[in-house]
Amino acid sequence: MPATLSNTKTRAALRTSARISAEMLLVLLMSAVALWILGQMWSVVWPLVVALLLTTLTWPVTRFLRRHGWPPALAASLVTLLFLLVAAGIVVLIVVPVASQSGELATGVVNGIKQVREWAAGPPLNIGNDQVTSVLDTAIARLQDSVGGIVSATVTGVGTVVNGLVTTVLALFLMFFFLKDGPRFLPWLTRQLPGRLAVDVPAVAARGWDTLGAFVRSQAFVGLLDAVFIGLGLWIVGVPLVFPLAVLTFVTAFVPIIGALFAGLVAVLVTLVSNGPTDALIVLAIIVAVQQLEGNVFQPMVQSHGLGLHAAVILLAVTLGGSLAGIVGSLLAVPVAALIAVVWNYLREQLSDPPQEPEADVAVPPQKPEAEAAVPAKEPT
Repeated sequence: MPATLSNTKTRAALRTSARISAEMLLVLLMSAVALWILGQMWSVVWPLVVALLLTTLTWPVTRFLRRHGWPPALAASLVTLLFLLVAAGIVVLIVVPVASQSGELATGVVNGIKQVREWAAGPPLNIGNDQVTSVLDTAIARLQDSVGGIVSATVTGVGTVVNGLVTTVLALFLMFFFLKDGPRFLPWLTRQLPGRLAVDVPAVAARGWDTLGAFVRSQAFVGLLDAVFIGLGLWIVGVPLVFPLAVLTFVTAFVPIIGALFAGLVAVLVTLVSNGPTDALIVLAIIVAVQQLEGNVFQPMVQSHGLGLHAAVILLAVTLGGSLAGIVGSLLAVPVAALIAVVWNYLREQLSDPPQEPEADVAVPPQKPEAEAAVPAKEPT
């Protein structure tokens, strides 16, 4: 006889499913509201995030100085000044060699354009000077027709640059205050929160701080690997400006996707201008190979070890962050995923039952052997 469904169990399962679905919808709604509020406050949140990342990068030096008796304000001021000097030094290392060889690069650009025109004029394209002139005239006409769009795009770009400068200055000021007063934050936060929150929130914040530090260190290590391997490839091919290009690769490694594309494009263009199209294709192959190793091997392995996340989780997080919020989403995807994992692990620790201790063995009094128990005791005479 086939088994029939139980009405009681079916109704209980449906009620449980409905309750879980309602709770999940409520969680998703609250998450959407939180993200909307975050978007409205993004002009303040973004400098705060940048300042936190810079603080994790510079905090070890500040901690060393403070442990050796430096006042907090003096240590934070010195580290902030050193950070600015290092950033300026990186810019000088990139700009000065390029400026010193600007004449050779300009000559190479002109010769490259001539080579392209000669190649286009020959078979199989057979593009003559009249056709090139016609194309140039058409391009100029289109530019004249789209002057308004170009002006608006320029104004938008200038506004973006100004916002970037404001964000940088604000992040530097916040970094100074974090370096100066950072250790006081958790005790202050403990005094402000009531009850259980006074314990939970500072504990999660401390773990989150360690996670951000691990992210910055792992990203710096991955950028160093990119700079070394790409720099070696450029040196073997014989490309000029090897050291500035390697430094540019290391710096842009902190900006996912767009940083690698920008550094690779600059390296290929320099190679094309100085060495020709064959070496440029070789450099392009080297950069693509290194970037594939970095994105699919180095970065997931290093960050999974430092952040406690699986390599597949990191790849999926970067993909999702890029699809949702572009470059900023790709930059913040890994630390956000790591912070979510920190919160989840802490909640699991608090909600888990304490491990049960094994029961102590009950002492059993020793018994006489059966042979001795069977022999009756002798009566005294």
